[in-house]
Amino acid sequence: MATKLPQGLFYNGFFNRVRSFRATIAPLARFAAIALLPAALIFMPLRALGVSCTTQAAMPGPDRDILLAAANPLAAAVASQNFGVLQAALLPAVTGDWDSIRGVAQNAKPLLQGGELHWRNAYLLDATDMKAPQDAQFFCTNADSSLTVTINLRSLPPGKYAVVLGDFSGNPLAGQLGMILGQDSNKWKLGGLFVREGAFDGHDGVWYWSHARDEVKSKHTWAAWFDYDIARWLLLPVDFLSSPNLEKLNSEQLQLTAPSESFPVTVASTAAADAGKSWKITSLHFDATLHAPDLALTYESAGLTDPQAKRAEAISVMSGLLHAHPELRENFHGLWGYAEKDGARTYAIEVAMHDIP
Repeated sequence: MATKLPQGLFYNGFFNRVRSFRATIAPLARFAAIALLPAALIFMPLRALGVSCTTQAAMPGPDRDILLAAANPLAAAVASQNFGVLQAALLPAVTGDWDSIRGVAQNAKPLLQGGELHWRNAYLLDATDMKAPQDAQFFCTNADSSLTVTINLRSLPPGKYAVVLGDFSGNPLAGQLGMILGQDSNKWKLGGLFVREGAFDGHDGVWYWSHARDEVKSKHTWAAWFDYDIARWLLLPVDFLSSPNLEKLNSEQLQLTAPSESFPVTVASTAAADAGKSWKITSLHFDATLHAPDLALTYESAGLTDPQAKRAEAISVMSGLLHAHPELRENFHGLWGYAEKDGARTYAIEVAMHDIP
């Protein structure tokens, strides 16, 4: 059994709220300032005038070297928990948010420790011609125009920025690291920090994408939907970047009926001792709090106060869901149960699938 822990693996600094390409997911505490939208409502602001993006391959050698020379010690500081280096490198606009940024770095330790950093991509974002903070969309196209990556940032102040993405190979969770850097007095400083798992139990995002397709063929719609969510989660450490691959994943997922369209659903007790009892489940979403592919349900509780009774109720609700959708038991690690009474959350518990009757 596990109780709910903070998920602080993301801090977006002064870049305010980025938008997610994830579908039908309840807000996660690990995203300190994030707004999650349904995949059908992918955030696409008007492109800010006077902005441009340069891909890593198109960067002049000296620019690329200077950028990586700034990014390398910051990545090493996150992995080694060297908070002094991180705090000294903050952009002035985010120095007041140090406690949040430090929490992200602390929680990132199990995802990066023991791994070897390999930079995946880097993008230079020029917004110096903007007149005031505004939503900005950058189109990052490779040399032969065969691939365009789109980066969306909200309330971006004028200036020069960079997005760098890296992977820590050799770590069991294959941690992904993303950073937004901003120029201050011609030096690159830290404005946003993102860390996310790159694999669960040795399976990466491509594996989950393939598995989602298999579940579609088996007509396991709910399992397939959440496999797509997990694939998206494991493919990138940030939610403000879109690529043709992600758009394809989103398109495939949206061919399915979202589980959210079925809620609320009522599940009946499967235990003889609770014959006749039922509970209303109001939501279900993917949850990576324990660095595992869990699902989290929210249900309307009877308002029990005894700890054992609350646990028993939560497990009964979980059991009812799994009997209605047995494919979920085979596809995911465990279930979180969030009890709500009169609109207030009263209880949270995580139980492994094999411990749910």
